[in-house]
Amino acid sequence: MLEQLNVNPSSGEPIYRQLNEQIIRLIVGGQWQTAQVLPSVRQIAEHLAVNPMTVSRAIQMLVEQGWLERRRGQPTRVAERQADVDSDSTELLTPQLQALIAQAKQLGVSIEQLQDALTKHWK
Repeated sequence: MLEQLNVNPSSGEPIYRQLNEQIIRLIVGGQWQTAQVLPSVRQIAEHLAVNPMTVSRAIQMLVEQGWLERRRGQPTRVAERQADVDSDSTELLTPQLQALIAQAKQLGVSIEQLQDALTKHWK
C-alpha cells in the first residue's frame, strides 16, 4: 500500500495536497477498497520522508471529505462511499481537462482534432 504513494517536494503543490489527491485517486480507481486499513501516519511519513504533521493534515482532510473514516482506538480505514464513483472519477480530471482545453484553444485546435488526438493516445 505504501509503495502506491509518492510525493514530489520540488512540485509547486503542497505535499499534503499531493497526498490528498493521490489517496482519492487510489480509492476512486479501486486500488484501495472500502474498509481497507491504512498504514499509520508515522509509517506513511517515514515512507515519504515528510513531516508526520503533513500526513496528518492530508488524512484529516480526507476524513472531513468522507473518503476515510477514523474511530478512536482503531486504525484509519477507507470509508464506504455512497456517491457515484463515475462522477467522482470525472470530477478528478476537471482541472487537467480545463488546462488541456485552454491550451487547445490557444493553439487553434478544434474540438474534433482534440477528440481525435485523445482517441489516438488512448490506445
